Parts: sequence; structure tokens; C-alpha cells
Amino acid sequence: MAKSALVLGATGLVGGHCLRLLVEDPAYGKVVAWVRKPLSFAHAKLEQQVVDFEHLANYAPLTKVNDVFCCLGTTIKKAGSQAAFRKVDFDYPLEIAKLAAKNGAGQFLTITAMGANPRSRIFYNRVKGEVEAAVTKLSFKAIGIFRPSLLLGEREERRLGEKIGEPLLKSINLFLVGPLRKYRAIGARVVARAMVEVAKKNLQGITIFESDKIQMLGSSSPDRPGSGFALF
Repeated sequence: MAKSALVLGATGLVGGHCLRLLVEDPAYGKVVAWVRKPLSFAHAKLEQQVVDFEHLANYAPLTKVNDVFCCLGTTIKKAGSQAAFRKVDFDYPLEIAKLAAKNGAGQFLTITAMGANPRSRIFYNRVKGEVEAAVTKLSFKAIGIFRPSLLLGEREERRLGEKIGEPLLKSINLFLVGPLRKYRAIGARVVARAMVEVAKKNLQGITIFESDKIQMLGSSSPDRPGSGFALF
């Protein structure tokens, strides 16, 4: 029987790829996307839900799915403050995870970051580590935590630094070998593809995927013909 999925952060760099991969995959018959405003993208399998993230409890029934893909995330600069950043990267994911677990979702797959650690002195890494720790206490059959390195890909709002630095990062990747492989910059679509492939394996328990493992998983599953996307 085809599975159902909930995608959070479908307008983001990884979430957008994840959404498209899921609707194209025959393993999934229904894909729900929680968005702040309607997407321009449409598909027969896709159900869009415009959500007020300040009142997530109102949408609890919509978390009755098999798999949850949490791709929510921002930056302190974009959020405007550490408190606003924490709301997007900790409060929202944890509250949604609690709702989904209560409603019987089997898997929760989430993106954090390389270096995530609840005891880190770096605020960004500490918040990522704290949300990991909180989510792993919930009663999902499987929890997949993905810690990618720097992400490569086209954002809706292209940043000048990324435009200049992406070719350099790809060149540096060639020299990051052996134990240093996990520091290689990684394509956003590769991360999304790894998340989808892991979800289809129906693993049990808590599994953490560092960036080099994500690269291996995401690169070993080629795009389907006609998908309209290029590999990084």
C-alpha cells in the first residue's frame, strides 16, 4: 500500500526537492505540504495546507501520515534574533513532532546540521543539538537525523556570497578525502534524495546520518528519467 508523507519546509532548499521527489515516487500515494502561502507547484498526489505556525495544535489531524519530513530551518540573520531563530528551528519542529507521534506517524526524518550538539558553545549548533535530543525522546518507530555540511543549490532568494562561493566549494571538495569527506559541501537534492530513500527502508530506532553518509545514500539513487532536475 502506498504511504503518505508530510513535508515541512517545502519552500526551502532541501524541502522543495524532497516534495518533488516524494510526489514522483510510486511508494507514496499522498504528500501533504504545510506552507505559509500556496505553492506554485501542483501535482495529483499533493495536498497543500496553508498553516499558521503560531497555532500548530489546530492542525493536529493533518499529522496522521506515515512519514514526516522536517526540512524547517532559517538563519539568525533572516529570523532577526536568536529567539526568532529558535522558534523556527526548535519550537516548530518539536511541536509538530509531538503532534505526529501522538497521531501514529511511524517515521520522523529531520535535517539538523553538522556539528549539532546540545552542549555546543555555538548557539546555532546548540539549538540543532537540542532539537535532536528532544525529538529522539518521542515514540516514533524510526527517527532519522540528517546532518549535512554546507548545502549547494539554487535558493528562491539567491545570496551573493553563495553565488561567488559555490564554485570554490565544489573545487575544495576534491581535496577533502578520507576522514575529511564529511566536510564536503553537498547538493540539496542529494540530501533530499537520501531522506526519501531512508524513509522507504523503514528502519527501526534512531539513526544519525553524517554528511558523508548522506552523500553516499543520495548519490546511489539516480534521478528518474524525465524528472527535470540535474544532479549536483
